[in-house]
Amino acid sequence: MLQMSFAFLVVALLAALLGFSGIAGTAAGFAKILFGVFLVFFLISLVVRTLNRT
Repeated sequence: MLQMSFAFLVVALLAALLGFSGIAGTAAGFAKILFGVFLVFFLISLVVRTLNRT
């Protein structure tokens, strides 16, 4: 999921460089959403791992 977030970030940067502002905004939005979801899953896995050790 983090790889997809970085892929959308690269697409957004390329689209912004080429002047496609609509595509760049959409790709950046998807990158933000995917990164947020990744972060939530990462934090949940840390909590579960910590609770299983004790």
